[in-house]
Formats: sequence, C-alpha cells, structure tokens
Amino acid sequence: MKIFSLSVALTGALVSPAVACDLCSIYSAEQATGEMGRGFLAGVAQQYTHFGTLQDESQKVPGNGEYIDSSVTQLFLGYNVNNRFSLQFNVPIIYRAYGSATTHKTVSGIGDVSLIGNVVAYRKLKEDFTFSWSVLGGVKFPTGNPNHLLDPDSSLPDGIGGHDIALGSGSYDVLIGTSVYSRWKRTFASANLQYAIRSQGAFGHQYANDLTWSGGPGVYLALTHSYTLALQAAISGETKGKDTFSGVPDNDSAETIVYAGPQLNFTWSNKLSAQVDVGLPVSIYNSGLQVVSDYRVRAAVTWRF
Repeated sequence: MKIFSLSVALTGALVSPAVACDLCSIYSAEQATGEMGRGFLAGVAQQYTHFGTLQDESQKVPGNGEYIDSSVTQLFLGYNVNNRFSLQFNVPIIYRAYGSATTHKTVSGIGDVSLIGNVVAYRKLKEDFTFSWSVLGGVKFPTGNPNHLLDPDSSLPDGIGGHDIALGSGSYDVLIGTSVYSRWKRTFASANLQYAIRSQGAFGHQYANDLTWSGGPGVYLALTHSYTLALQAAISGETKGKDTFSGVPDNDSAETIVYAGPQLNFTWSNKLSAQVDVGLPVSIYNSGLQVVSDYRVRAAVTWRF
C-alpha cells in the first residue's frame, strides 16, 4: 500500500550522522534507507571541524594562530538481516592539519574501525503518524595509529595535545546507543544518543567515556511517495571527562560542547538517503588550555541495494 510504504520510508528519513568526537563516535545508518528488508547498504559520512579558538578553563585567551583542521570520512557497509536487525562495519579515514602561525603539520591514515548492530525495538506506522525506536551496540577495534599519544606537550603548539591528533586509541571500546523518531503529518522530531565506554589503550593512555547526542524538531518541505525533503533545527553535542595516563588525569582533555544549526534531509524511494548540516558552537566548556571548535560541517549519503 502506497501510504504504508511512505510511512516506512519516513521512519529512516531523519537518521543523522552521529559523529561529534572524532575518535569516539560512529555514523550509524540504521534505517536511513527506509524499509529494512533484507539486503546490503553502503555509504559515506563526512565530518569537517575547524578548531581555531584558544580557551583556558572555558575562557578565551590570546593565541598565536593555533589551529586544527580535522576531516573524518567514514566508509560503511551494512546488511539488513530482516526488518528489525542490521549490522554495519565502519572504516574511518582521518586527515588533520594542525599548527600555529609559525608551524604547520599534517597527519593522516585509517582510524579505529567499528562493528555495530542495530535493533528496531518498536515501530508504529500510520498515514499521519509514525514512531520508531531503535537501540544499537558494538565494538571499536584498535586499528588506528596511536603513536601521537607519546608526543610531549613541548613539541606541540599551545592548546594541542597528542590525544587531539592521534589516529587511534589503541583500545577496544564498547559502543551503545539509542534513537527515536516521531512524525505527525508534516512535522517531526528525532533524537539520537551514543555512549562510548573506553578501556585503557596504547602507552597507558585511556580516553574518557564519551556521550554524544543530536536531534531536534523539523518540517517536511516536500512529502511524496517518490521522495522527501525536510528541514530540521538540529541540536547536537558531546561531553567527556578527563583522559588519563597510567591513571593520572590529563588536565587538558575534558570538554562539553553544544552545537546548533540547520540540517537538510533527503530520501528517494527506499534506496537513497542523504543529510547535510552545519553546526555552530553555542556553548563550550573545557578544562585546561585547549584549542576548541569554531564550526563543524557534516554530510552523509546512504544507498541500499
């Protein structure tokens, strides 16, 4: 039935990239292609973040042009076992340029890969109303190079630590999360949470557990049986405590940041899903001296075949 098929597609139309912390979060396509009937899906998620403001204990301080330009491209391949359960494998490719007014360096390579499973715990589909609740769980593997964790602070510009530019953590980490989506006629709201439980990794370094979230209300600008186009007021963020080295806290590593900005979501049939959003920080707390984010741009495309 056409109305039912449209409602099913809408349950996945607003799955947003859950990529706040470069090393902690993953992109979960979940239901991004609509119906979760058996079959493969593949895609790419991209996040670019510019860090160019120097803050000491949440207060802006003068700097010497310290910056990090971080680009994380996640390639993923998934398989929908049935209309309730799916598996997904993610491979991040990381490129970072960093430095100051007097020095410029880059680092690039494969990050920590992950394998996640997603379960649709509850779904209700009607012509004018849709509700879906999903849960996920998975593991991150230590495939990224963690060697920059050994970089002494004296070798790096102010506000930049080895944990900011390392490609991997050297640890096996557990990922859990949940997402909800609800629609009434042309209005909707979505929310996503993801929590990374970190273990001790390379060189005695342990990243702090990390909570990321995203979501917000929106409206469908176009709503047909062939395609949908939606505009969402997206709020997202991340919070984490201090990392540790052999049990000793790293004072320059805790952070809580909240982003706000518009997000566009597009679906075509039950095959293609795409999202793009721009986030500007509206609140940043950080411990110690850190280079913090000025803006972030994210995009993702998923194809089911």
